[in-house]
Amino acid sequence: MNDYQTAREDLRRAELALVRQREAVAEMRRSLPPGPLVGSYDFASGDGDVALRDLSRGEDRPLIIYHFMFGGRQEQPCPMCSMWADGWNAVTDHLAQNVDLALVTQGTVEQNAQLIADRGWGDLRWLSAADSSFKIDHGSMDADGNQWPFFTVFEREGDHLRLSWSGGAQITDDQWRGVDLLSPVWHFLDLTRQGRGDWMPALSYA
Repeated sequence: MNDYQTAREDLRRAELALVRQREAVAEMRRSLPPGPLVGSYDFASGDGDVALRDLSRGEDRPLIIYHFMFGGRQEQPCPMCSMWADGWNAVTDHLAQNVDLALVTQGTVEQNAQLIADRGWGDLRWLSAADSSFKIDHGSMDADGNQWPFFTVFEREGDHLRLSWSGGAQITDDQWRGVDLLSPVWHFLDLTRQGRGDWMPALSYA
């Protein structure tokens, strides 16, 4: 076996260990004890106001909320959030077989509508939390209006929702790869010798 084959076999074993570790972490996430019941929140959308609890269409359908960085002090949409939304918009039919998904911004309904039109994200469900404390209460925005990429997952329990899991890109002060798995772009780059380096997504590449 030559040097490349030997190194490639070592890499294969490491890749297998990584897969098994990801599966173990996913099992730990599924095994979390029931989280707290969530209070009532109302969001605005182009189709009218909607309550958080009504976004989940059944007790067997988890509700995934992505806290999109836009609106308020965030005058331009976050480029990384936008890269993720580009991908999710294309797989909404697949996701809808198992979960309910919505993206919540701090923008107004009108701002969201313009963003959707500009980016072609019409297959995703967009909501405005501009008149709600939702993002602050769930840790994706501080009192000064600074926002972070963040997810909350809820489970339906009768007429109420219970927190199942929450997390964002930032795991520690110097580690911002907490939700990288939700975009394939990073992983395409990681297949190459160059890797991702210091590359970051942009709103356009003209």
